[in-house]
Amino acid sequence: MTLSTPPDWRNDRIGAADRGENPTVITRMRTGWAVLGDTQHLPGYTLLLYAGKADHLTDLPVGQRTEFLTDMSLLGEAVLKVISRRDPAVHRLNYEILGNSWHHLHAHIHPRYTWEPEPWRNGPVWRYDPGVRDAPEHALGPHHEELKEAIAAELRAAASR
Repeated sequence: MTLSTPPDWRNDRIGAADRGENPTVITRMRTGWAVLGDTQHLPGYTLLLYAGKADHLTDLPVGQRTEFLTDMSLLGEAVLKVISRRDPAVHRLNYEILGNSWHHLHAHIHPRYTWEPEPWRNGPVWRYDPGVRDAPEHALGPHHEELKEAIAAELRAAASR
């Protein structure tokens, strides 16, 4: 008898979201999954994971690109509303579509705060020391459920307008 390790949802984030097994999921949007980032060193860090097969934004027909970018902006708007109520030090959002590490279309939304230490405050979040980004106290966990629900509620309100 061979014991096998259950698959890690991180190996198939989209499939895990489709199956209801991805704990980062906030909600399903038109073009993909709104999720919280695995680390919350910048509270409210979210992503939009495209639900189809695409590596680059330009892999999509123009209409789907527009829908994806609109979903990204709606997610950002919801995050900013929720985070601003919790921390008045939030002063902007950064939006990024990268794809160097994971070759699947996805967008990062990073709230930026006036309390961030120099030299990271004014540069890309990827310059943060991994020891800061990946510190255990910033790991996504059950205590983030209320944040996910608040963002989901804002997205529902935006959809009804």
